[in-house]
Amino acid sequence: MRRLIRAIIGRPSIPSSEPIVLKSVQVQRSQQWLGHPFVLVPARDLRHVSEKTRELRSLGIDFLVVCGERSNDPAVRYRTSVGKWDAINHGSKFISSDSQVVILNDVDTQIHDLRLAFKHLNEADLIVCKVRVGSGPQKKFYRILDPIRRHFPIAASGELMIMRREVLNRVMPIPPCTAEDSYIMFRAIELGFRVKFVDETFVTTERTTDSAQEQAYKIRTTLGIYQAMRLTHPPPQTRAFYLLLPVMALILAIGGPDGRAWAVGVERATVLHLLKRYEESF
Repeated sequence: MRRLIRAIIGRPSIPSSEPIVLKSVQVQRSQQWLGHPFVLVPARDLRHVSEKTRELRSLGIDFLVVCGERSNDPAVRYRTSVGKWDAINHGSKFISSDSQVVILNDVDTQIHDLRLAFKHLNEADLIVCKVRVGSGPQKKFYRILDPIRRHFPIAASGELMIMRREVLNRVMPIPPCTAEDSYIMFRAIELGFRVKFVDETFVTTERTTDSAQEQAYKIRTTLGIYQAMRLTHPPPQTRAFYLLLPVMALILAIGGPDGRAWAVGVERATVLHLLKRYEESF
């Protein structure tokens, strides 16, 4: 499958206003982190927020959680839940003025070996990190996705993305889009920034547990990527990949219940894309 894709679309060529400071965020600072990184965490509600704030405080990094529910934690800022794109747009106004590295991190994840990713900032402007799922269909899906996106920028992972401050500044504001992570990546490439996928820094999380959930999830994620492509100008190889995706999905259908869920999800997302029926929140 990977050889087929590589033979069809070839090797890609991926090129190389000061926000106000949120005074109420009280977190430990560390001078050991390159570029004084700032972590921005979108959260639909308060689930997982206490675990995430505890984790980020233990890392000694400035952060802000933009949450759809109110909290007494000074590092959690309330914002009506519209979508992750809106939370990032809003939260970007409060990134520390001296932070030259911005990290986007999903609230329901755990970060591993974060420091290892920073060495790649010498050769990339935006780093997409690996996602490790403990069980379920997504665990199998990432075994297919990750080897492809080591070479082709076909999809980002908003669970953990690390970027130079300039990248975020240039791609803002993010328009309504359910795949805000892929929008950021596609737009960054369009603007000439360098993008790299790394797997030594990763997050652990849980996603779908059965084929029915996976099918619904695949519809939303694939449709979101189509939407992100409509809003940007990704590389020709990326466009070619998604042009061929409905055909390639038929091959996935032979992979049992999960493969059929991926195939049906892709086909339905393609139909919704052709009808321009996009969503704004995930």
